[in-house]
Amino acid sequence: MSGIVRQFMNHVLPGVMRPLRILWNEIIGFFFLVFGVWFGGSAFRGFRNLNKPGGQGWMGVLAPGAGAAIMLGYGLHSFLKARKIGRS
Repeated sequence: MSGIVRQFMNHVLPGVMRPLRILWNEIIGFFFLVFGVWFGGSAFRGFRNLNKPGGQGWMGVLAPGAGAAIMLGYGLHSFLKARKIGRS
């Protein structure tokens, strides 16, 4: 009986795991792109308020800008990884 179960799992799991890995990478990529756009908006608002009194200065631009670059880069990488998995 365990031989039949093992044979079934060897046939079914590869066919299920590949689409799940693609979907996982696409979902993670979407969330990181959303966070990157959110941080980018914060950096833009910091840049607009740079010369206004009571502004945060350059750290209000650089910190969210760096966060946006990291998040957008990882989101793009995740989508490219999902595409690579789909083509293999």
